[in-house]
Formats: sequence, structure tokens, C-alpha cells
Amino acid sequence: MSPQDLINRLGRSKVIPVLRARDGAAASRAAHAMIDAGFHTVEVTLTVPDAIAVIEELAARPGSLIGAGTVLSADDADRVIDAGARYVVSPCAVDGLVALCRARNVGCLPGAMTPSEILAQSRSGATAVKVFPARAAGGAGFLRAVKAVFPAIPMIPTGGIGCADVEDYLAAGALAVGMGSELLSADVIAHGSYEDLRGAAAEVIATWAATWNLTPSKEISNA
Repeated sequence: MSPQDLINRLGRSKVIPVLRARDGAAASRAAHAMIDAGFHTVEVTLTVPDAIAVIEELAARPGSLIGAGTVLSADDADRVIDAGARYVVSPCAVDGLVALCRARNVGCLPGAMTPSEILAQSRSGATAVKVFPARAAGGAGFLRAVKAVFPAIPMIPTGGIGCADVEDYLAAGALAVGMGSELLSADVIAHGSYEDLRGAAAEVIATWAATWNLTPSKEISNA
């Protein structure tokens, strides 16, 4: 997948679920439920126990677009790419990460908060820049300000974004937004059945589809 193809697919996604869970089984269950409900992609963070195995399982789904988050070293990037991750996300600059991802032909979304960091990550060859933590940095107003001076840099704000905030971030120029517990709480992920999780995810999509201009995915859903 070319960098532009990845940007196009993430842009169509609008919302990227960022999965953190207390165990791998819960993360896998939640990820399958979100995909089956209609989300285009899922990011599994390396804070999840057995995250590599979860990524490998999800990547085996036909047409899947699975990302790996909280990647803090080039070695870890190698491991998640071997497992099938199509893009790699970090919360900050990580030595060698962009170069490794480019060499292996996968997307790289390194984190940045200040304008200087955003520009540096883009110039390093990042596919898109994760603006993190977005809410603490100033929310949609901050994103709008940096997009005004860096209009060509694809940005994906993440961190503290609620469902009611998505429209503002997209209007401010976000390519897509990353959402964690604001989509599904840790308790729901830990204790909810597959049916509960899928129902909750489908309800989010149904409630916000018009506002987000979100079309449930047919690319990677097995439903």
C-alpha cells in the first residue's frame, strides 16, 4: 500500500479506534466487534498484553487495515510489521522509526505536539503526523491554527477526543481522529460480550454517521 493509499483509507475512516485493554483476548474481541460494526480500521497499542498476537490475528482478516500503536522502538516496529500491521503509530519521535517503516513499505504516524515537532516529523518522511495529546495541546482550535501554517501535512489528532468533538476536529482539518476509551470504556472492553461490544460500536456509528459523514466500512467487515 502506497503512502497516499493509506492516507486515503484513513481519511475515509474519519475515526480510528485506539484499543487499550487489560488482556489480549479482550482486545481481540473488541477489535473484531468494532470492525464488524463498520469501523474501517483499528489500532492495537503495544500496551495490550500479547499485542503482537492480537495484531497477527486481526491482520489475517481479508482486506484488514490494522495499525500498531505506542510503538517506542524500531525493533518493536519490525515485530508489528512482521505480524501484519499496515501502519505504525508512536506518541513521540522515536529514533529510526520513520526510516524503518519507509524501508518496509508501511505507514508511519509519529507523535508530535508543537509546531516545530509537527514540521520535523513531516520532514523526516512520516506518512501523517499524530498530534498528541490533542486536547491538552489546545483541542480543535490548536489543530486549526497549525493546519493554517502547514496545510499540506496530514494530521491525526488523538488524546482526549470525545464523540461530540469529532466534527470540530474534522472541520479544523484533521485527516481523521484517534479515539480510545471515549468510544468504548475500559470496563466495557474488559467485561462486555462480543454482542455487547458490536452493539455499542454500531450505536456510535449510527448516532454520529451523519455528523461525521461516516460510511460504515464494507472493505474489511465480514458482516
